[in-house]
Amino acid sequence: MKTELRTDITVADMCKGFVYNEYEGKGLYGLSGKLTIQPEYQRNYIYADGKKDVAVIDSVLHGYPLGLIYFNKVGEDRYEVLDGQQRITSLGRFVTGRFSIFDQNGTPQVYSGLAEDLRKRIDETPLLVYVCEGTESEIREWFKTINIAGVPLNQQELLNAVYSGPFVSALKAELSNSQNANVQRWSAYIVGDVKRQDFLACALKWVSQSKKKDVGTYMSEHRFDSNTGEVMSYFNSVLNWAEAVFPKTYSQMRGLPWGDWFEQWHTTPYDPQAVGETVERLMADYCVKNKKGIFEYVLGGCQETELLDVRVFDEATRRSVYARQTQEAEAQGISNCPDCALGHESTRTKIWRLAEMDADHVTAWSKGGATDPANCQMLCKRHNRAKGNR
Repeated sequence: MKTELRTDITVADMCKGFVYNEYEGKGLYGLSGKLTIQPEYQRNYIYADGKKDVAVIDSVLHGYPLGLIYFNKVGEDRYEVLDGQQRITSLGRFVTGRFSIFDQNGTPQVYSGLAEDLRKRIDETPLLVYVCEGTESEIREWFKTINIAGVPLNQQELLNAVYSGPFVSALKAELSNSQNANVQRWSAYIVGDVKRQDFLACALKWVSQSKKKDVGTYMSEHRFDSNTGEVMSYFNSVLNWAEAVFPKTYSQMRGLPWGDWFEQWHTTPYDPQAVGETVERLMADYCVKNKKGIFEYVLGGCQETELLDVRVFDEATRRSVYARQTQEAEAQGISNCPDCALGHESTRTKIWRLAEMDADHVTAWSKGGATDPANCQMLCKRHNRAKGNR
């Protein structure tokens, strides 16, 4: 791969003819239209937070280096950005009046309102640009290498670079656009940022798992497809199923393995009203410490109470109940474990030490028994483990 260092490009040159469409991934151009700022394999613009974008402009005004920028030469006097998209876009957005910086008095200042000498300082700032020219595979590999530093690419952004093509472009148009009306719906079940490809990554993960393939293999097989129907259909099937089973959404639903659960339980019949009532009851139950576990617990038929991390009896309750049971047992000449006292083996009269006993719900929590002293008994460890959920 050939590289050439350019030092003749200024901020004014870079921003000449700057075109920016607020709908991510579309129409980002500079250098009088010769430069595509956001090729399909690039991440979306993520600096528009009033901090990172402002920091870029402050760096220029203070004469701080912006670092190397990399172009990929794709034709005669035609380029696309390999690395530096966030910085270039921030410069272009400021010069075209899309955000403000603040002066020493905290007053917001747009580019056109700056003093002439400050505008000139920005315009004439030279940029260090490496122009790279090579095969597609060389460029993609170089793109991954140079993005190790800074705000690193996440796994999906790297995959988008490696398997760039019509399939990635079409998926990004649907799943990486913050203007999509479904973002709020997706956010009820998925943790992430639409601009960092998190919803796209989730959709691909779910459909790939359903095909028993890894995401890279699936993307490679569909790289030159322009139809995203299979991905979107499966993605929506998972969400439709979750919405049908659970009539109400909770913050604890976000980030759970809905794709895995869809595969496991989507053919199981559920009564949404009964499910909703059960979830409401468990959410309100102070004994349930792991609220996120409620959904898998309900889907599995309310059998695996360990998913809920049910609150156990505190040490004060354990000691109090142990003392009472032991006093009563010694007075009657029987074991302080009620189950041992009913037996015929050698432990019928055994007085167990506190460390040899467990606190147990007299009426199991799963059957409505509360975690309070009135529902607590001490059993020897063997009988407590044998009792299970009875």
